[in-house]
Amino acid sequence: MDASEPRQPSLLVDRPAPGVVVATLNRPARRNALDEDLFARLTLLCAELRVDTSVRVLVLSGAGGTFCAGYDIGEVDRIAGLPPLELLALLHRQAAAITGLRDLPQAVIAAVDGTAIGAGLSLALAADIRLADPGARFRASFVKMGLSGGDMGASWLLPRLTGLGFASEMLLTGRYVTAREAVERGLANRLTDPGRLREAALALAAEIAANSPVSVSLTKRVLQSNTDAPSLAVALEREAPAQVLAAHSPDVREAVAAFRSRREPRFDGAPEVPDHSSEPGN
Repeated sequence: MDASEPRQPSLLVDRPAPGVVVATLNRPARRNALDEDLFARLTLLCAELRVDTSVRVLVLSGAGGTFCAGYDIGEVDRIAGLPPLELLALLHRQAAAITGLRDLPQAVIAAVDGTAIGAGLSLALAADIRLADPGARFRASFVKMGLSGGDMGASWLLPRLTGLGFASEMLLTGRYVTAREAVERGLANRLTDPGRLREAALALAAEIAANSPVSVSLTKRVLQSNTDAPSLAVALEREAPAQVLAAHSPDVREAVAAFRSRREPRFDGAPEVPDHSSEPGN
């Protein structure tokens, strides 16, 4: 890049279609490795999207043919020298990007090509849906760096997708997992056609965005809540309040009117959905 040219931000955000935001990790020279600036930008974007009712789906991708090579190795020496409390505070700040994605009311799609390694894998795991280019590879590389495999939420997120056995294998060996194996193991939802990852992600985003934003938000929340439900009875108790909220949304009336008129519904409203995640039983 010419020294006179302005430096591009490490996170590019665009809106290619109504209700859809694409956030692209933009450090291609570093294979989109994460540094403090990029973590901060991701966290800020999540905070902005939480209150942006015009957005229904976030697509997370990487520039330059790779998703994310994990934590920037250039930062390792610096952070290793931090006092324990400073390092702990840094890790908490970085983890806010993972929880930010996880807690978004909008659906999140990770479009993975190239590699998703270490913290980059955790970003993909925090999404609701993962699409993979056939050449994509996934790796929980922490153990290869002399670190605990329990980092950036991997020890919690990964077993819920693949089961404990395969998650243990990934975290303890640090080996690469191909896109095809990732789909077979539940780590990725499906393979896309070669070179059609963005197109497939946007098509899926449009399909989700066509639904009621209230329905999408409530469905996401109850899915996350009931993943760890101790029983069907508890799951049903958690579903009922969400259905009450949904039933009082104008989107239900629009859906019924559209059905009767034999047309596609037009969901304009995106009222704020109360957060009951901290209430007893949740």
